[in-house]
Amino acid sequence: MTVTARRRIRRPRSRSLRGLLMASPPLLLVAAFTGFPIVLAVAYSLGHTGGLNQTTALIAQHQHITDEWWGTLGAYREVLTNPRFRRDLGVTVMVTVVSTSIVLVLALIIALYLRLTGGWAAKLLTVLAIVPQFIPVVIASWSVLMFYAPDGFLRSVFAQAGLEGPTFGYTVSGVVIAQVWCSLPFAVLMCASGVQAVPDALIDAARDAGAGLVRTTFSVILPMAFVPIVIAATFTGIGIIGSFTVPYFTGPNAPTMLGVDMANYFTAYNMPQQSIVMAVVVFGAASLIALAYIWANFRSSKEAGA
Repeated sequence: MTVTARRRIRRPRSRSLRGLLMASPPLLLVAAFTGFPIVLAVAYSLGHTGGLNQTTALIAQHQHITDEWWGTLGAYREVLTNPRFRRDLGVTVMVTVVSTSIVLVLALIIALYLRLTGGWAAKLLTVLAIVPQFIPVVIASWSVLMFYAPDGFLRSVFAQAGLEGPTFGYTVSGVVIAQVWCSLPFAVLMCASGVQAVPDALIDAARDAGAGLVRTTFSVILPMAFVPIVIAATFTGIGIIGSFTVPYFTGPNAPTMLGVDMANYFTAYNMPQQSIVMAVVVFGAASLIALAYIWANFRSSKEAGA
């Protein structure tokens, strides 16, 4: 092998090494402030109470301490067999599925309306749907509660007419309403960008071939905007399944979502080990949702390569 050929081989390697070094600071930062605490927390949930977990273990109650090198599943058995946890897990899954479905349907309706009509009404509707993006979640949750509370605005309006208005404050239905209102802006932005990226030529060709509005939507527009729609659905689901502020303000004391349960077990009940077990369960559920995002991107890359 000639000297010139060796230099050509070394250049890509040196460039890759420089690229890795340039990307290493943020990776190391994430590993130090996110990855390492996660490892400690999982180890504590498995009964490793020494080392950096010792301070937490000194004040915690109802701990499961291990004598084995790998740990113990005592805390997991305690939490997973608890009827309250199973009930709250069911509520969390139900709120996530229902809220994400409603958000996705509303976002697609707004995005399709904007794409197919483009009038001032569609643009106004899109702007109104994005407004909650600029409102803090705490304020949004409190506003939803004050609107649907037993002594809130909605019941006050009904009372003026001598009617009994509905109450959604401090209910699971109120949590769903607040989750939809807070999650809709991001889904609208993603779905609208995906739908707007569909070429006009494809839509016109479908119409020239005799396809109606429904056929054009389901055969051309939605398949072309598949990846942004999946991103909107996955990010919305992950955000809802681990949420705390919305269910804390608008939901009932029981049953409640696991985000509130984790905070209660960690602070009010002084049971951090059980709280971490719940966090691991939520992380596992969020990882399952993230698989849909990975699959959508892999499919898109495969189709683009083909």
